Amino acid sequence: MGHLFDAKQKIETAIAVKKLDAVQVKGAIGLRTGILLNLISASTPDDEQKLTKLRAAAKEVLGISL
Repeated sequence: MGHLFDAKQKIETAIAVKKLDAVQVKGAIGLRTGILLNLISASTPDDEQKLTKLRAAAKEVLGISL
C-alpha cells in the first residue's frame, strides 16, 4: 500500500469516527484537492503533490493531520 491509499483510509476512518456525511466530506476534500478519493486504491502510485494537497484538505475539512 502506498501513502496516498493510507491517507484515504485515515480520512475514511475519521469520517466514520466523527459520524459525518461521507459524501459531503469527500466532496469537500475533492473540491479542495481535485482528487476523487473513491478512485484511490491500494495500487494507486504515490504522488507527492497529491499527498500534500490531501493532507492540507484533511486538516482543513476534518481537523486531522495525516
